Parts: sequence; structure tokens; C-alpha cells
Amino acid sequence: MTSKSFLFIREPVWHGHRRGSQHHLPENVQSWTYEAGSLTRRLRDYYGNTIAVSILFHQWRTPFLSECRQLQLPLHRYGLTREVILHKNGKPLLLARTIIPEETIKVAHRNLSDLGNRPLGEVIFSYPDLERITMDLALIAPATWTSQAQRKANIDQPTWGRRTLYAIRERPMLVSEFFLPEILTH
Repeated sequence: MTSKSFLFIREPVWHGHRRGSQHHLPENVQSWTYEAGSLTRRLRDYYGNTIAVSILFHQWRTPFLSECRQLQLPLHRYGLTREVILHKNGKPLLLARTIIPEETIKVAHRNLSDLGNRPLGEVIFSYPDLERITMDLALIAPATWTSQAQRKANIDQPTWGRRTLYAIRERPMLVSEFFLPEILTH
């Protein structure tokens, strides 16, 4: 079987965000979850230009079931799956998983399929017509992560994440971001 993810053994359990549910999140998680702009920009504002991106997984794969539903993709359809870790001098700060359908790459008129070590946020937040459609939240148990992800990101406790459905020219993309303990102190 071909892996759908470097990060996950199985799909995280996501919960739709509803207005007024902020009080259920720890205060330090709220700050990152409800950040309206680019998390990369926020990290760079705090840490400077020492923030780096390492690619963990970059392949055309069928997304997880709930990702297909969010993107309104048929279950057999592939999407570009990109998983990265953002770090400062090797210290893990944030994990991210992005699913970009082929149609979205085509209408974006920028090469979303070949970002290399550039953060996705630097590119998508430059689109004037970027729309934030929905957001889901998850508290991910350590057993949900692969052993490689646990080692790479020093995961040994439940980890909060947000999953945002964006649209560029009415074409969807799904961005999931996971807040590692180091950034929750800022």
C-alpha cells in the first residue's frame, strides 16, 4: 500500500469550528488557531529570518476521506500532498499538510506544485482573491502520528491543529497546520 502521509498513521479526527467555541481551546492555542494571516509571517516576525522549511513528503496521492469531502474530490482523485516542518535552527515549531487539487494548481498561475523550501503561506497570502472558507480543529494524540513524525517533531503529547479550506479563484485547497510546543510559548 502506498502511504498517504509521512505525518500520520491514520487521519486525525477533525471537528468543525463554530463561532463561539474559542473558549474550549487553551489560550496559547487560540492565539495561533485564530491567526488570520500567514503563520509563516508571524513566525518570521517573532524569530526573524531564521525560520526554515524542510519538506517531509511531496507526492501526488489520494487524500484522506475527510480531505476528499472538504475538497469535493472523488475518492480516487489525486491531489498534490505536501507535508513540511517549519523550524528555527533545527528546533521544530510547526508541521503542515497541504492538499492541492490539480484544478487549483492550474488556475493559480503560480507554481504551487514546485514550491521547494518556500513556505506555502508566502505564496497563497499574496493572492488578492484568496478566500478562507471553513476551519476545523483537532487535538491529535501521539499515537496518530507516525514514528518518523514523532521523532522529527519531538511529539510526545497531544498536539493541536487547525485545518483550513481556502479557495483561489473559487478552486479549493486544504491546509492543515499543527502547533508544536515551542511556538505555544509565544
